[in-house]
Amino acid sequence: MPRPAPAAATPLPHHHGQGHIRAETNGDARLRTLAALDIGTNSIRLEVVRVNDDHSLTTLTQQKESVRLGEQEFTHSGHSELTAAAIERGALVCARFADVARGFQADEIIALATSAVREADNREEFIDRVREEARIDARVISGPEEARLIYLGVSSGADLGDRTALFVDIGGGSTELILGDARGYTMLDSLKLGSIRLSNRFLLGERGPITPEQFGRIKEFARATAGHAVRRLKASGFDAVYGSAGTITNLADVTARRLGDSPTSLRNYTVRTSDLRDTIDILCRLPLEERRRVPGLDPDRADIILGGAAALMMVLEDVRADRITISDRGLRHGIIVDRLMREAGAGADLQTPVRLRSVLQLARSCNFDEEHARHIAHLSLSLFDELGRLGMHRLGERERELLEYAAYVHDIGCFLSHSNHQRHAYYLVRHSDLLGFNDTEIAIIASVALYHRKASPRSTHENMRPLTKQARRAVAMLAGILRVAEGLDRSHLALVRGIRLERLRKPDRIVCTLDSSADCQLELWGVRTNQELFELVFGAYLLLKVEDLGGESAEAPPPALTSALAARPND
Repeated sequence: MPRPAPAAATPLPHHHGQGHIRAETNGDARLRTLAALDIGTNSIRLEVVRVNDDHSLTTLTQQKESVRLGEQEFTHSGHSELTAAAIERGALVCARFADVARGFQADEIIALATSAVREADNREEFIDRVREEARIDARVISGPEEARLIYLGVSSGADLGDRTALFVDIGGGSTELILGDARGYTMLDSLKLGSIRLSNRFLLGERGPITPEQFGRIKEFARATAGHAVRRLKASGFDAVYGSAGTITNLADVTARRLGDSPTSLRNYTVRTSDLRDTIDILCRLPLEERRRVPGLDPDRADIILGGAAALMMVLEDVRADRITISDRGLRHGIIVDRLMREAGAGADLQTPVRLRSVLQLARSCNFDEEHARHIAHLSLSLFDELGRLGMHRLGERERELLEYAAYVHDIGCFLSHSNHQRHAYYLVRHSDLLGFNDTEIAIIASVALYHRKASPRSTHENMRPLTKQARRAVAMLAGILRVAEGLDRSHLALVRGIRLERLRKPDRIVCTLDSSADCQLELWGVRTNQELFELVFGAYLLLKVEDLGGESAEAPPPALTSALAARPND
């Protein structure tokens, strides 16, 4: 995807407000709770979050109900109305979700309605009904505003770095295309292309297979509708594509299962365009009832999935994107982010890189020893870099970053119990809501934390079996490094300020010189009792030497040579 010089990004808004707000209950201050209600064309979604003091969020509940507000709305007549049945269903679900939010003591419920409601001639009837039954004021937003909020939601969970991304969100009534980076957006577009809209127009009542000619007609209609937006995207250029909402996540889920993948979460899961095309071809050849039974496909979406699939394939093919990364975030997350960014101080917190912010939020929620964890991270990265300089590994920046995050969370299991806290750390990381990571990366971080003490990694272990051989090797190396780094701060006093490595031959050994002006006997003991995995994966004995920061050095008494190098290697 060629990338000409990008246009200046529209910066994320930083509004002045009242600062962090607390709600009072029985005289006691408690953290604020926000609820976002996304009233979409196909589904209504609820997100309830607790806002922590550092403006990080803890999800309390997520709810989704398919209501088909846009059912029978988008027709050739040009006359758009919500049916009485759709209004009834929508108001009922909004009322139920509002009760759920109030059950979590939500201080504010922000309800926004999108394509189906904004295009309906009788939209005020629906808004009044929601106000009466749910006791909330739902606001109808424009297409560009919907795109802006989707950008805020998806980008808040994406690891963009310095990349520019195309964000594609295919809803029931519209498709939003956004171009932006971590700082802001340069293009917002909302197109009248959605899974229900296209299915109503081209596939209404179809229960058999969909012919290539039928699917091709939908794509051509989508191409004619989106031509101006696609030309702008191609002219601007981008580095990655992110996809969100039900059509895209369902197609990705079907594709993952068809290919034999079994990610715990589709968050940041990457799918090749060619694999998506094969999945869609298979779905087209199936009649509706068989389509409903396809693993990974929501049966309630089987009748509209191909309309949305045609819009997706048109976009990916016309911008020549060879892959798309799946996001589990969207409009409802954007509602929350937008609300927080209107408060003083929140904007700065939200600009912390998403992966680091997410890891630190998890660690802080477990009351970790932050000073110790940051020092372990510093020592771990120093060891990683020194080993790389000596040519003792070929791991890259990705593994280096995952090592840093594993160092931050390696002790968080102590929050539950010090006994076997490495197992608790694994569980907390593996089942946490870490943003910006894919499933494999979370598994690696959790496994490195698991093996920072006691058992060594083996391919037969349950957590290691799903990983590739390369990922298992990375876990072993990173865990070996983390064990040594942990030993180097055994006293939690940060006595070792830095390290240098030297490689000697015959026999292979690594001399590790510690910079410290203090008595490091506890640290020396800490390394000696935890160096076996390190020696095994790097194929060399580890010897320690202490060098006073004033220039004096002393050889540490060498430990007895371990039997690690003779042990069966881990794969």
